[in-house]
Amino acid sequence: MNAFDQNNEKIRIQDSLPHNFLAEKMILSCIIFNPETLEITRQNLVVKAFYFKNHQELYKSLLRMEEENLPIDIITLTNFLQDNGLLSKIGGIKVLLDLGNQSLTFTYLNEYVRIVKEKFLKRCLIKFGYKVIQAGYVTNTSFEANLAEIEKELFNLTNEVRSNQTATTAQVLNELFSELKNKILNPQLPGLPSGFAKLDELTQGFQKSDLIIIAGRPSMGKTALSLNLALNCIKIKRLPVLFCSLEMSKEQIVYRLLSSETEINQMKLRSGQLTPNDWIKLNKVMRIISKLPLFIDDTSTLSIQDIRLKIKTILLEQNELGLVIIDYIQLMRTLNTKQTNRVQELSEITRDLKQLAREFNIPIIALSQLSRNVDNRINQRPILSDLRESGSIEQDADLILMLSGSKIISSSNPISLSVNHPNQSAITELIIAKQRNGPTGSIKLTLNKDKIQFSELESGNSN
Repeated sequence: MNAFDQNNEKIRIQDSLPHNFLAEKMILSCIIFNPETLEITRQNLVVKAFYFKNHQELYKSLLRMEEENLPIDIITLTNFLQDNGLLSKIGGIKVLLDLGNQSLTFTYLNEYVRIVKEKFLKRCLIKFGYKVIQAGYVTNTSFEANLAEIEKELFNLTNEVRSNQTATTAQVLNELFSELKNKILNPQLPGLPSGFAKLDELTQGFQKSDLIIIAGRPSMGKTALSLNLALNCIKIKRLPVLFCSLEMSKEQIVYRLLSSETEINQMKLRSGQLTPNDWIKLNKVMRIISKLPLFIDDTSTLSIQDIRLKIKTILLEQNELGLVIIDYIQLMRTLNTKQTNRVQELSEITRDLKQLAREFNIPIIALSQLSRNVDNRINQRPILSDLRESGSIEQDADLILMLSGSKIISSSNPISLSVNHPNQSAITELIIAKQRNGPTGSIKLTLNKDKIQFSELESGNSN
């Protein structure tokens, strides 16, 4: 195809792109004769939503006039365009006179806005398709980077479709009233149960679209607690769970699950030194666990795009997903090569995780390491500033839980829990360091090192 043919093809494609000339004219006429309608259009339409260049210039000028608190009508608009040398760009005075002669129906303004926005999004989708094709031919950047950029653009386009779903307070209150009425008739926890009654009492469960952080120093039981939460979610609500383990292999995770459910020491399981009774218990638990909708991914270099794809795959197969757990956040990576340091990279990851939780309307639990500052203090109770490479984690998280130092139950000289004492049970404090929509506080749990299992502390064992 020669240059002339290519140009003709381009013109043909441009002319056939979705648009609605009359709807654009009616919106502009409505704004000129009733400037208050600009509030509606500004919330729903960007300048590029108008297909015709002169309409874009007119809309941009009307927005500028509003920003500068200038009165808007056909005379002031003409004057503004002349003063800024834009009158010829919009097609001259004839275009303005034509807009002034429109028979207006303000009642259908919202419908005109919907039509123009829909045409704009369709054009965006077509352009996105061309970008996908072009990306297939790019060789100077990695395939993963291209794929990440494409997915990001698609995510932005999806958000554009969902955005601006503005509601009045009356509509919101009506929905809340129905929700409260339903809660009275069917009392239950608003969020996803953790399986720990005292924790649920303070948090009302893990709420949809929340980013939850579980933080602690190494070997404090973060993975054990998250596995307990995963199993509790499946058992109580019968919902699938995605467990992303960047640190341990899926075999190690399953060993922990088997140890927790069979109450057989993990070392015995690994060595195979099992009694006939152990084999009976193991066989029974394996049959149960194999039927659980628990999805384990042990990819060691996981990105946000990878997690999104896995969530979509599970939703396609299962039609629902209760919880996503990531172990742990500092091992995640971003495909954005522009980030100059790890703090900025982690900031982007936490923001994207929060967006992911909102996109799929599910709680996401991300485990996080605490900095060594905790070990260097006399008071080793962790605080928010101890979050490793924090800042953004503290800002983006809706709920932050911190595991504080374990000690042996009923010991006259409490000592730290360690792998050298596999049969110990220890008190662990679970601190609610931040809760966006609820109180802070703490609860006491016991960690059974033998079972790799957390349970609520029975009264009388707290000393």
